[in-house]
Amino acid sequence: MRKATVTRKTAETDISVEINLDGTGSYDNQTGVGFFDHMLDQLARHALIDMTVRAEGDLHIDDHHTVEDTGIALGQALTQALGDKTGINRYGECALPMDDAQVRAALDLSGRPFLVWSVTFEAAKIGTFDTELVREFFQALSTHGGITLHVDKVHGINAHHVAEAAFKAVARALRTAVETDPRRADAVPSTKGAL
Repeated sequence: MRKATVTRKTAETDISVEINLDGTGSYDNQTGVGFFDHMLDQLARHALIDMTVRAEGDLHIDDHHTVEDTGIALGQALTQALGDKTGINRYGECALPMDDAQVRAALDLSGRPFLVWSVTFEAAKIGTFDTELVREFFQALSTHGGITLHVDKVHGINAHHVAEAAFKAVARALRTAVETDPRRADAVPSTKGAL
């Protein structure tokens, strides 16, 4: 079963994440940050990963620690659920349009974390949410999930559309990457024999 549960408790946040890589995209995400919950919902739904997130953070300061630490815990859960990565596709990509925005995501579940982030926002905030936290989330997810992740904005003016397109593009790429390759379901997808 490709499932994982991760808890992370620090002086700044208390987070639990449960995922099922072979789910239907059901979700129940409650972080106290409304826009971020909406983005996590998109990630689950479009990756077809069942996801439950509970986060309590120092929101009286700002949303930063909650968003970043959720990315850390989610990355750790992904690593756990993938195990030795036998049979996965490993790679995924998606060019996702959303109204004025188009965002491309390409990723490799290589075990070698690296983020290339070429996404800019026309606004500093979406409601009360700092747009710079979108990158912080994906940096944490990439680092702790062992993901080589490239995210590029092709077009986009509306910050909400750009952020949502980024989450959906990564979700669709992740969906492809974690799925089992029916032609090599018994092999690790690397000439090294390990990822």
